[in-house]
Amino acid sequence: MEQAESSRSSDRKRLDLLVKGRSRSRPIFVEVIDVSEGGCKVKGGHGFARVGESILLRIDGVHTPVGKFVWVDGRYAGIAFEGKMHPAVVDFLHNENARKKEQKKAGKAA
Repeated sequence: MEQAESSRSSDRKRLDLLVKGRSRSRPIFVEVIDVSEGGCKVKGGHGFARVGESILLRIDGVHTPVGKFVWVDGRYAGIAFEGKMHPAVVDFLHNENARKKEQKKAGKAA
């Protein structure tokens, strides 16, 4: 995993968002921990992914490029996209997620 960390070409943005995807021709629900132009880190149930499998994700209404699981460690996995997401889309997903969390927090405080 060290090599993946040092070879990243773009910064990861924190998300913490439950999303629906498709892997092995079946629906899959994962929590997206962070996202970048070239991939993301996800958390799922034990055995939810295998290295080399393809996955399609839809994060907050945005379809990501097709991805492949490049590492799996227990309930966590890294996905490398076959294409790149535009930096503005990554920023939008991060900012929209942060905005929704703030609204939720403000609603609880009221």
